[in-house]
Amino acid sequence: MADIIANRVCAELEGDFVVFLIGMRINKPWKFWRWWPVANAMPKMLIELGHKPELGLLHARTHAGFPDILVVQYWRSFDDLEAYARNRDAAHLPAWQAFNKAVGSNGDVGIWHETYVVKAGAYENVYNNMPRFGLGMAGEIKDAIGARKDARLRMAAH
Repeated sequence: MADIIANRVCAELEGDFVVFLIGMRINKPWKFWRWWPVANAMPKMLIELGHKPELGLLHARTHAGFPDILVVQYWRSFDDLEAYARNRDAAHLPAWQAFNKAVGSNGDVGIWHETYVVKAGAYENVYNNMPRFGLGMAGEIKDAIGARKDARLRMAAH
């Protein structure tokens, strides 16, 4: 279990960054041969990205609850995210092509993503009695005191 930080902290990340939400929805659970390859593809990509930090992924966390699976990812830049998505030698592009061939738009499995480019300092967060989490895993942890003691001050502190 992760170490609990027993005080109030916030996370800071230098420069712009990207929050990328990606997920799938199992629409027809009995068609496991359709959704299993989709569900199995993301862990392979995350392992690949974990072994190659130069590709730009800062942190990822998977949240699963039937019928939806969500992965919250923090990227150094949109360029890094896009380069990975289009890289013919990486795990993503073959998985995307396999999905389009096997499932396409037949309704068996839903997939989605949302991309948010966060400008330097245009974010706020706080964690209390938590292990490092979310942006705190991608960035640096700072005590939430003084210029970081409330939301408006944390926004201005960047």
